[in-house]
This record gives sequence, C-alpha cells and structure tokens, in this order.
Amino acid sequence: MKEKTRTVLFWFILIQPFLDLYWFYNGKLAEVLPFTLPTIIRILAITVIVGMFFSQKETWQKLSKEKWLIAYIALLAIYSILHLIHVKNFISVSPNDYNYSTSSEIFYLIRMVLPLIVIFLTNELNFTKKQFRELIEGVSGLFSFTIVISNLFVISLKSYETGFINSNIFAWFFNPSIGYSHMASKGFFNFANMVSAVLFMLVPLMTYFLFTHFNWKTITLNVVQALAMIELGTKVAALGLLGGIFIGLAIFVIHKYLIKDIKKGGWAFLTAILIEIGSIAILPFGPATQRYNYEIYLAKQSDHDLSNEKRELNAGLKKYPKGEKKEAFLRYFIRNNYHAYAINPRFILKSYPYQYDPDFWIKMMHESGQNRMQNRNVEEAMLNQVVKTNNNRLDKYLGISYTRETNIFNLERDFASQIYSLGWIGMLLFIGPYVVIMLYAAFEWLRYKDVRTFLNSSMIASVACMLFAAFSSGNVMDFLTASFILAFVEGNLLVQVRKNKKVKEIN
Repeated sequence: MKEKTRTVLFWFILIQPFLDLYWFYNGKLAEVLPFTLPTIIRILAITVIVGMFFSQKETWQKLSKEKWLIAYIALLAIYSILHLIHVKNFISVSPNDYNYSTSSEIFYLIRMVLPLIVIFLTNELNFTKKQFRELIEGVSGLFSFTIVISNLFVISLKSYETGFINSNIFAWFFNPSIGYSHMASKGFFNFANMVSAVLFMLVPLMTYFLFTHFNWKTITLNVVQALAMIELGTKVAALGLLGGIFIGLAIFVIHKYLIKDIKKGGWAFLTAILIEIGSIAILPFGPATQRYNYEIYLAKQSDHDLSNEKRELNAGLKKYPKGEKKEAFLRYFIRNNYHAYAINPRFILKSYPYQYDPDFWIKMMHESGQNRMQNRNVEEAMLNQVVKTNNNRLDKYLGISYTRETNIFNLERDFASQIYSLGWIGMLLFIGPYVVIMLYAAFEWLRYKDVRTFLNSSMIASVACMLFAAFSSGNVMDFLTASFILAFVEGNLLVQVRKNKKVKEIN
C-alpha cells in the first residue's frame, strides 16, 4: 500500500501544471461550481492519498507517537476557529464588507493545510532520488515546453493583461517597437508570477541534474527552461534565471573544490556557463527589460507638472473646507484627475473605491510619482487604511481574512500578505513551516559532514529561491500549484537529511 500511495502522490504532483490552466479560473469553466474545479480536485485527491496512507495500522501507531505533530494540528484547529469568529464582525467603509464570505474563508483555510499534508506524506513515503529527479524534470518540462512552444506559434496567453501575444521570440530582434505586454508569454497558465517563482525554484535543481546526469535530455530541459523564463517576461523569472544558474554553479564549485565530493562536471559547467551567457544576451531584447524601461519612463511622466491640478484642488478645498460639499468636491476632483496622477484605475475604482474614502486617495495623490507607480506601496496603503478603519487590535494576530484582503487587492509580497489575511499567528502556523524546514536543513548541513551532499545543498538553495520569490513578488504561497511543488521538495529534503544523519550515526 505504501508503494501505491507513493505512486499516486507522484502523479498528483506531476499534474499540477495541468491544474493551473487559465481556463479553470476564468470564463464559463470557472463558474460551473462555487469553488474552482482544480481546488476541488486537489482536496479530493489529498483526501484519497491520506486515506490510502492511513489504511495501514502501523501508520496510526506511528502518528500517535508524534506528539509535536498532534500539538501542531491542535494549534491549527484552535487558531482556525478563533480566526473565523474574529473576522466575522468587521467595520469597513465598503457597503458590501469587501464581499466577505465565511464559506470562502473556510475553503481557504483548508487549501492552506493541503501542502502541509504533502510535506508530511512526502517525508513519510521516502521517494528515491530517481523518482525525485523524474518528477522535477517532468514539472520543469511541462511548464517550459508549454511556454516555449506556445510562444513560437504565437498562441500563448499574455503574462500581462488579457488575450494572446502577437509576436514570438524571433520578432523581438527585428521589431524593437513591440510592447512588452504583447511579448511576455505565460503559455496557457493562470498566473505568470506563480509560474516564474516555480521555475526559479527549479533552476538550482535542474542545474544539479545537469551536473549529475549530463546528457542531451538534461541539456535540452535546462535550455528550454531558460527560454521559458525569458519569455515569461517577469522580473522574478529574468533575475531568477540568472541568479539561479549562478547559485547552481557556486554550489558545484563549493562541492568540487571545498567539500570535494564531486570528481567530474567540466562539460556540464561549460554548458551552464553558455546558458547563462546566452540568457544575458537575449534578455535586453525581452519583455522583462522592456517593462523595466517602461516603468522608469512612466515614473518620470507621473511626476510631470501638476500645478494646474494642485491649483484646482486647493481652490476647491478653500471653497468647501468641510462637510458634504467638501466630500462631493473631492470625489469630483478624483474622478476627473486620477489619470493625471498615474494611479492604477483598478485600485481607485474597484479595490478601494474613491467614493467611500476620498480623503485617503487625496493623500495618495500627494505621494511622489515613484510611490504612486509602485503597486505594492499602494496595495499596502489600502490594506493599512482598511485595518485602521476596523480599529481592532486582534487584526494584528488573527488577520482581516483572506477573502477581504484579496477582494481589495492581493498584496504582492507573501508573508506580509498572510499577516494581513491571517494575522501573525496564522502566518506563522501556515507559512512558517516552510521557512522552519529550510532553516532546519541548513542547520543540519552545517552540523553534520554527511548531510553536506550536493543534492541537499541544491534542495536548500531551491527552497530559498522559492521563498525569496514569494517575498519579493507575492502571489505564490496562497496558490496550490506552487505550494504543492515546494512541499514536495521540502518533504524530500527532510528525507535526505534524515538518511544522511543515519549514515553519520552508523559511522
């Protein structure tokens, strides 16, 4: 039964890219059920896998001895109840309470538990190194080939905005006037940021496989993944590609010349260097660079002469210093001038509508153009205003709910995002384990010589890359495709650390 459970979990993780297809989350297919079809499939699949795992008596006996795990489960349950009670009552300027729904919040809490279960199962099922390599290469290939082939035939969805791209990678070099939004390709997947984070995480592992299994298959997979990350056009993908290869090369050098547990690897090292050089050569023509230059241009434009707008605002405030007339004037002024201040229309019209709190948006208009252009700054300011309006000290510890936070705008910085939605306690309970496992593995790596293997170093680096991407760009830890793959890597990391420690104890 253990072997069957391992096989089912293997294929479940492998199909994660298919469960992230755009049409599952948008259009008619997304409206078939109250919750998205992939999430329901994942919940059912994990339920089946857990049932298979615990169908044997010895697994229950082993679990009963894991007192720390039982205590952790109890903490999750107690927190979840307190969180749901706390977020039910909320004071807001929004007449619809930011579309809060208790059922949606419960569904979110269940979703956040699923990857933690995968960590436990992966650690208990003891995947072999071969199975780990085949799965990671499979996930990389599914994401990368989909992006590259759809880009080549100009049928890929845009990474930014909606619709399809209108130029493939070859057109970049001959038509510099193509806008980045028409170039950046995410294949048929839902979130470009999430795919970027996953591929960033896989770079150190794919580089490791290049060194340990040097053949045309691993070379092709590494080259195609590099192209996919360039074509995605996100900052995380571009910098993650260059940084990830550099990290992989650095780990190789450390193990070859300091730890001295690697004898070969010259051709693989040269291949990785060539992929890095090729990426550096292509990136200036790619969408990530174009977007960066465009953002600089917009920031400068948004700081253009606003003297006419300021005069209009000051005159209106002088004429209507307070009361309903002042509020009416501010709404009129914001409606007619927010474009001049380069404020994201989605923020001011939908996320936190100016009609309900015009004073807040007037304050934002007084910020510098660079601050107004930085979406993350505005997102955080909106969330801070919402928390301030509710004026409940427990928000800091129990959150304002994922439902409210995402209906305002999902903050593009994981960990901080979960502090708003779940509070400090919830963030530590649901997201903290990923960091704790990485730090534990790094500590054991420093402590025991036998734990300092090339594979362990690469897996620790891989996890660190994912967590860094989550913190820097957001939209990762709340999305099951990314968190399941991260959970699988961390579960295998625990397996390898445990095996290496046993070798140390035997010796």
